[in-house]
Amino acid sequence: LCGSTQGKILCFVGPPGVGKTSIGKSIAKALNREFYRFSVGGLHDVAEIKGHRRTYVGAMPGKLIQCLKATATANPVVMIDEIDKLGRGFAGDPSSALLEVLDPSQNSTFVDHYLDTPVDLSRILFLCTANMLDTIPGPLLDRMEVVRLSGYVTDEKMAIMQKYLYPNARQEMGIAEDQMELADSAALKLIRWYCREAGVRNLQKHTEKICRKVALKVVTGEPTPLRIDDGNLEDYVGKPQWHTDRIYGDDTPPGVVMGLAWTSMGGSVLYIETVENGVPAKRGR
Repeated sequence: LCGSTQGKILCFVGPPGVGKTSIGKSIAKALNREFYRFSVGGLHDVAEIKGHRRTYVGAMPGKLIQCLKATATANPVVMIDEIDKLGRGFAGDPSSALLEVLDPSQNSTFVDHYLDTPVDLSRILFLCTANMLDTIPGPLLDRMEVVRLSGYVTDEKMAIMQKYLYPNARQEMGIAEDQMELADSAALKLIRWYCREAGVRNLQKHTEKICRKVALKVVTGEPTPLRIDDGNLEDYVGKPQWHTDRIYGDDTPPGVVMGLAWTSMGGSVLYIETVENGVPAKRGR
């Protein structure tokens, strides 16, 4: 409504492989803007953000000025990846340098050490990604609007695989559509017993592995189309990495209860067992 994008900086928080960077690219495409991405994971030098002074040999401007130069526009969409993994060394604290960049009231007069001239960054749409919020400094987190991205359920993974992962993997390997067929039963078995992570990155690796082996068979002259179902899936990806979580069946024996372990990377059902110590208790204690 205002004709500008000034406001809160979005921070996408979620486990690896849930599509945080892809969302940033889609936002840039929807806004018809240039997209620029750089990672700050392990960054420990303030000069990477603020630039070097020109008195030094090999001095370079900071990442933001390089972004404006690469995109050749004043209003790109800039994605700062892995902002929760910022380092800190003898060369300064990069998280403190990012405070000026990500503050809408200050980034209109951002001064790069190399240019030594105020540069207006207020027209840039900043997006950040992180796996967890615990390691992001408080003042930096206060300048961002957190958007949590959870993992995908089985139905969502099936849709992503059928519409995006499988066609892309088949196209990258040069396999025609009539040379290969991946059954829904094989895709479901792959998701349930091979790729249980929150995202779809491991699922993408297994899909590409299947397509590579199919491409080898096509090159060696095997008859096509090649059909992959739940019966011959193990010939392409090996034995299942996961088995059923139920050890005791429907009823647990006395002294055993079921628990749930959860982290930002996923979760699992676990059994908690009591063990007899074997040392008789003394009376009076």
